[in-house]
Amino acid sequence: MRDRVTATLRRGTSTFSSFTAGQKAMTIVAIVGLAVGGYFFWSWSGKPTYAPLYTNLSGADASAIVDQLAADGVSYQIADGGSTILVPKDQVYAQRISVSGAGLPAESDAGYALLDNTDAMTSEFMQQVSYRRALEGELSKTIKAIDGVTGATVHLAIPEKDVFADEQQKTTASVLVGTSASRKLTADQVQAIVHLVASSVEGLEPEEVTVVGSDGMVLSTAGQAVTGSGGQRTQQTSDFEQRMNTALQRMLDQALGTGHSVVQVTADLDFDSTETTTQTYVADPNNPPLSEKTETETYTGTGTPTGGVLGPDNIQVPGGTGDGTGNYNQSTETRNNAVGMVTEVRKSAPGAVRKLSVAVLLDSTVAKEEDAARLQQLVSSAAGLDMNRGDTIAVSALTFDTTAAEQAQKELAKDQQGEENEQIKSWIETGILALGVLILVIIALITSRKGRKAKAPRQLTAEERAQLEEMKAALEEARRRELEASNADETSAIEGGEPPDADALAFSEHVRRRNTIAGLIEKQPEEVAQLLRGWLADRRG
Repeated sequence: MRDRVTATLRRGTSTFSSFTAGQKAMTIVAIVGLAVGGYFFWSWSGKPTYAPLYTNLSGADASAIVDQLAADGVSYQIADGGSTILVPKDQVYAQRISVSGAGLPAESDAGYALLDNTDAMTSEFMQQVSYRRALEGELSKTIKAIDGVTGATVHLAIPEKDVFADEQQKTTASVLVGTSASRKLTADQVQAIVHLVASSVEGLEPEEVTVVGSDGMVLSTAGQAVTGSGGQRTQQTSDFEQRMNTALQRMLDQALGTGHSVVQVTADLDFDSTETTTQTYVADPNNPPLSEKTETETYTGTGTPTGGVLGPDNIQVPGGTGDGTGNYNQSTETRNNAVGMVTEVRKSAPGAVRKLSVAVLLDSTVAKEEDAARLQQLVSSAAGLDMNRGDTIAVSALTFDTTAAEQAQKELAKDQQGEENEQIKSWIETGILALGVLILVIIALITSRKGRKAKAPRQLTAEERAQLEEMKAALEEARRRELEASNADETSAIEGGEPPDADALAFSEHVRRRNTIAGLIEKQPEEVAQLLRGWLADRRG
């Protein structure tokens, strides 16, 4: 085995020695490149892949988990500002079980896990407190799962139910949300938190949920609309104005050209939510009555009535006298008709336009008096202005200052020229680099070709070829005679039963060497010719 390794090293050394300078340089560069690439590949393949062990951790829990991993000798990485801990992917589940066995994270004990410690001896008050704490913990963990939320604390105020109370107090909730310094909660996320908490607690309305940021900013107040970061009302108003500005500006650009008009819309939106209830009573005469009652009273008699009408102080005043018959009729009718009642409840959604003000500024170089009047009418129709509502529009024509635009155009042209110069410079550097590489390759090829030409065997002359033929023939004749003599000696030795002497062995070795030389002449005539040239040069010298 050792001889094989030695022979391989010698063969490699001799092969490298036969290379030209260019080939040696290219070989060394290739070997170094392969070594560096192999090292980086080995480092990359040997590096473990990390996966999250826990996310959205508090500072105390993250510190305790890191200490536990360091004590166990487990490699880890920290991400997301310290709220996420990563470990090798193949150790995630094992380390999660190990860390949980140590009681980490500590906040994992909150939530419904608190109810596991209750027993039959727990008082009703403690049961209610434990349930509220468990619900708060579950809500906190759920809110922390929202993207961008690093921490959350929920407090619930659930009043006791009293069957004898005329009015029951409302359930309220307050949420403290923590976010990273670079991210703020949007209005949609705040609204999602409000409805999430309200839907998780029995009897809790979204209007009774207060959301506060960790920076002290009120994001949603009980009894008011959700504001979000920056205020939802302001954001909605700004979005509405932006949409109106974009639509009107696009229309004016089509009519006057780009840069010849400016439009600004100011909107007053109504964010109040109102509810109107209207009751109307309707009676249809075609419908039959619900109940009907008729009373008739008739009196018929003769003779003179006695007495008279009672006067003041209950003194009877004599009535008329005379004879005759008496007749009295009385009829009373009572009818209960069906009356219909219509109750209409209307709820107005917030966001209605209360007032619009539109200002249009035109470039006097392109605007004319009749165009300004037509544009005013066109903009009013496009914006949906209602003068009865109090909307206003103002159109003015002034000469635009184009200094800033021209300066910006010059700066833009300068920047474009600079970018073009940088691109041309990059192209030149790339071309020079490619040309240098091409020159090196050409030099290496020329050097390699010269080396091959220098090593190429020179053609044999007629004299050298004749000498080789004579030498080959003499060697073959001598080999034939020596072979015959050797066979004769071996035959005689075998017949006489005597071993061959030293002279016979030496003669056999001489024959073997001569055969080797003859084989070299047949296989490598160029090398033998070079050897002959050396001998001839020595003799001439």
